[in-house]
Amino acid sequence: MRRALIAVIGALALVGTTAGATVETGTRHAMQADADKLLRYGAPGVLAELETGRGTTIRVRSGYGDVDRRTPVPWDARFRIGSFTKTYVSATVLQLVGEGKLSLADTVDHWLPGVVRGNGNDGTKITVRQLLQHTSGLTDYLTGYPWLFSQEGFEQHRFDSVTAEEAVATAMTFPPQFAPGAKWDYSNTNYQVAGLIIKAVTGHDWRTEVRNRIVRPLGLRHTYLPGNNPDIPGPHAVGYERFPGPDATEDDPDYGDAIDATRQNPTWGGAAGEMISTAADGNRFLKALIGGRVLKPAQLAEMQRTVPASPEFQTNWPGVRYGLGLMFVPNPCGGEWAHGGDIMGFQTRNGVSADGRRSVIVSINTDSLKRDPGVPKPAVDITTDLINDALCGA
Repeated sequence: MRRALIAVIGALALVGTTAGATVETGTRHAMQADADKLLRYGAPGVLAELETGRGTTIRVRSGYGDVDRRTPVPWDARFRIGSFTKTYVSATVLQLVGEGKLSLADTVDHWLPGVVRGNGNDGTKITVRQLLQHTSGLTDYLTGYPWLFSQEGFEQHRFDSVTAEEAVATAMTFPPQFAPGAKWDYSNTNYQVAGLIIKAVTGHDWRTEVRNRIVRPLGLRHTYLPGNNPDIPGPHAVGYERFPGPDATEDDPDYGDAIDATRQNPTWGGAAGEMISTAADGNRFLKALIGGRVLKPAQLAEMQRTVPASPEFQTNWPGVRYGLGLMFVPNPCGGEWAHGGDIMGFQTRNGVSADGRRSVIVSINTDSLKRDPGVPKPAVDITTDLINDALCGA
């Protein structure tokens, strides 16, 4: 009887293992097909990595990391993560909240007297929560940096250093978009201010706090806070950037030829978008965050308290809601937590299941996508199918 029972249990285990392998094979094939399709939308190269929650990793890639050499994106590529940086910065602020060192209800002026002032901007009326949630109304400082949006300007200024103080001062030359708390609108200024608050609370630069609180404890060995360093350390793809032409419209940017934008001083992004990482490190961070290993339960709950994003934002992610440096995106299997990022030469997309077990990172080595002739404008973000197939299974 006992021997028979052991045989039955062994057979069931084999069936479960086989079924799991079959599902993962189907997921891999779907992810590969999705990655291949992204080339038609103008991706030079694509790298995607899924942590399945079963102790296995699925990686696919397509296209070229270096178009001239016709070499693929390295499997262990480092890439600029752009606004995915905001999730790390928000988590750092929320750790400080959990330690009682500041409150989400604190005003900006409490920590940075007089910094947010002028042209209708008022730091006495904006809270830390509103910064992290993009409901402050502050105008995006990038509006004052037109050199970022032309090839001539970018090539002239790509190695310039920009401090957070300078970025925020630039934002103050514009009136706010709306009264604090009245609406939602994405603004990089919010996170440059948040970075300054981290320094005011701790006495340390935001980079130091993110490194000591998140990067090192989680063992993110290939995640970098580069500051003024223009290089990407270790293996990486070429980051290609196209700039709008003279006849650019909202539907057709009239892109010119791509340039190599890999090397740049990313301080213009700062706490809003400066960091460099890998797919493996990004997945580890997201799973740890949603799995409750970065924040105390009360602060993770605050991070996941969401408000509706703007209609413009929902064009790419229908039904998306924004928390504190983290957005919730509906999908066919219950939704995911995510935060993408765009910076010259690189586009990052991601998603982690609501239980924190399954996580995917997608890296494209351009954020200026030029569709092949005849390819229609996508109805949603172009990585949607890839992320859904990764998280929900094919």
